[in-house]
Amino acid sequence: MNTIGQSFGGNWTEQKLDCVRKYLKAYTTIMNKQPFKFAYIDAFAGTGYRELMLDEDESETLFPELDSQEVINFRQGSARNALEAEPPFEKYIFIEEDKENYSELEKLTEEFSKKNIECRRTDANEYLTDVCNKNWEQHRALVFLDPFGMQVEWKTIKLIADTQAIDLWLLFPIGTVNRLLKRNSDIRQSIREKLNQFLGEEGWYKVFYKLAYENSLFGEVERWEKVGNIFTEIEQYFMKRLQGIFAGIATNPLSLRNSKNVPLYLLCFAAGNPKGAPIAVKIAEDILLKELCQGSSLQQLD
Repeated sequence: MNTIGQSFGGNWTEQKLDCVRKYLKAYTTIMNKQPFKFAYIDAFAGTGYRELMLDEDESETLFPELDSQEVINFRQGSARNALEAEPPFEKYIFIEEDKENYSELEKLTEEFSKKNIECRRTDANEYLTDVCNKNWEQHRALVFLDPFGMQVEWKTIKLIADTQAIDLWLLFPIGTVNRLLKRNSDIRQSIREKLNQFLGEEGWYKVFYKLAYENSLFGEVERWEKVGNIFTEIEQYFMKRLQGIFAGIATNPLSLRNSKNVPLYLLCFAAGNPKGAPIAVKIAEDILLKELCQGSSLQQLD
């Protein structure tokens, strides 16, 4: 069996891909009736495939035709989903810095040779900075940012918003941010700088930490401690940050969780064009709501 792909995810990965897949169809249907040139940009495209590791019980239940030892199941990744979207995009741009992933990604250009595909092996922040600084008057795009960790800089997200021509799906690593926020507020300077770069300001500290007081031999002592409802605080903070720069955002981001129900990511949507934002946001919110309801129903069945 072919073993090309990236090993990560689970049910939440399917939720992510399903939401974006549904929006792709709605987006291209609308844009094919507009006078703009429009493209799909996947800034962390990977290989174009996804490799889901299944345990023996899962593989036998879901894929009885496989040998019990063959527990690798390939699912379509975001790049392939976009290429198979109907109606099609006018252009597809896939960005991937890793050499091996990029080599596999290029094979999609052979499989979909009739599509206008551009693969770039470069840093996503640098590429998007260059693209966003161009004239967008006659152009539109849908950008998908699905990085590993905090690879996307806030200034890149701000540039995307400033075009007023790009719709954005973004996987926000809320679990990673939470892990970096030490309970006792003792955060290394290098980590602080990373969070500043990722969140675009230093104000996050006073949102995620509060002053507490404790008695000591020398009287009452002040100290900073992490707020109790930290996941809620992180989500609300980041959504306000997006709302401050985009024409519209979906107010119901999808919380993607692990098997222990711990939040890993938030799937967020933002629309850049003021005129089209109300429709775009409505479509995205409906998709996210249906995915949430479907996920809840599946959990009840389990």
